Amino acid sequence: MGLKAGRAYLHPMFAANTYKIRPATEIEGVALELRGPILVGEVHGRPAAALSVADGRSVSNPFSPDSRLLAHLRLRAGAARAIERMPSLSARMRAAVKVA
Repeated sequence: MGLKAGRAYLHPMFAANTYKIRPATEIEGVALELRGPILVGEVHGRPAAALSVADGRSVSNPFSPDSRLLAHLRLRAGAARAIERMPSLSARMRAAVKVA
């Protein structure tokens, strides 16, 4: 919960380096029982959540619930899928911009 300021709630902001997102090692992949490429999110050097890029299933530390970390993992997984579909950055940008 954030602090109330007027009508809006203020949520704490986190620096871009609050989380570390990395690919799972082979051993972690087997232990997590997730399919395909797996991303692991770390907080303070400890794994806190993991997400399967293939099907979107996730696993997180129940003692450290952090929805922001899962949101970051989902964004990174979406970027990884976009790169697989269309590796060229310029092609992705042209596809995203609609010209009348």
